[in-house]
Amino acid sequence: MPLILVGRYLPTKLLGQGGFGTAFLARDRYTPGMRSCVVKQFQPSGNLKPAQLKVAQDLFEREAEVLEQLGREHPQIPDLFAFFEVTDPNSPKNAKFFYLVQEYIEGQTLEAELVQNGRFSESDMRNALEQTLKILEFVHENGSIHRDIKPSNIMRHQNGRFYLLDFGAVKFVTKAVGNIQSSTGIYSAGFAPPEQISGSQVFPASDLYALAATCVMLLTGKSPQDLFDSYNNQWNWRKQAQVSSQFADVLDRMLRHAPAERFQSATEVLAALAPKPTPPPPTPPLPTPTPQRSPIISRFSTLEWIGGSIFTGFEAGILAIAMVSLLGTTLISATFWLMLVGILLLAQYWRFIEKIDLVILAGVSLLTVGFVRQLNEAGEFVRAGHPALNVLIFAGLTALVALAIGLVFRLIFNLVSRLL
Repeated sequence: MPLILVGRYLPTKLLGQGGFGTAFLARDRYTPGMRSCVVKQFQPSGNLKPAQLKVAQDLFEREAEVLEQLGREHPQIPDLFAFFEVTDPNSPKNAKFFYLVQEYIEGQTLEAELVQNGRFSESDMRNALEQTLKILEFVHENGSIHRDIKPSNIMRHQNGRFYLLDFGAVKFVTKAVGNIQSSTGIYSAGFAPPEQISGSQVFPASDLYALAATCVMLLTGKSPQDLFDSYNNQWNWRKQAQVSSQFADVLDRMLRHAPAERFQSATEVLAALAPKPTPPPPTPPLPTPTPQRSPIISRFSTLEWIGGSIFTGFEAGILAIAMVSLLGTTLISATFWLMLVGILLLAQYWRFIEKIDLVILAGVSLLTVGFVRQLNEAGEFVRAGHPALNVLIFAGLTALVALAIGLVFRLIFNLVSRLL
């Protein structure tokens, strides 16, 4: 690789080398902060046949297409920055080299974490699994199958977010009816499902199988080949990992041999991982409430009761003077007096007269009886002095008597209401 690629990218570190190429950490000179990026060089080994070379080149180009389509749409898939070819004029046949430039994720792959920190706990594995499932959910919904999920292709960023890497083996799903697409022979041993190994059609459930194989490796610290019993065609990993039965059951279903028996989508797995709601405890029967008598509430406040008593006594005294003056001390005058006092009591009870009405009515009746001679000629007590003053004194005395009687009744009413 040149010291400066296309005058723009400065390789600073070798990240890895495989059968199809090499990956470098580089700096982009055309960005203000000389952004870090990953430059992948397509450089297959020389012993590939022409057909194999063509497949490898197609896969390299396909990775660029997927990163361009999915990377810019999902924050946990590296974005594609550039894809180009460079002709080497110094080579005998002007050889062409293909380059792919993508976003650099600063962190560690899960494979590196396993080597450094040892086996994953269930909580940490759940977190990684759920985040990766959400990425796969997006990938599958956009018509692609990753086909190469393994610990080295899942990276944890320094901020804790997980990224899905290496889309070189991705498969585009053709939606034409009846079109069954076979898989290429490119896969990672131990993680690829049976249908991918045999070159048969792959499904979203194929990625789920590889993801579950990744999980059991990280939970046990052992390679998938050591955990799979090929003689009985079954996985034996549960005794070597400390996980809940619910979590283990989910992984076992993802690892089933037949794709139809696995979860069919990442969404289904996420639903199975969600905690089941705890049913509420049975509600004890409510005790039968003891009927309580409603408290007896007076229609009048204490101040209204006092005011009404004074008004009634005052008016009763004035009416007594008027009735005796007009009719004398007879049964008829007593009857009329009782009727008028009763009317005043009912008018107050139904609130036909209240508050300022009582003051006005008391003043009018005092002036009427006090200054109309025919209404204030009742007895010597009234004749001794100014008639209006005598009427006022007598009415005041009857008001005090009525107040005393009213307070006694109010006290009795309160005592009875508390007892009931």
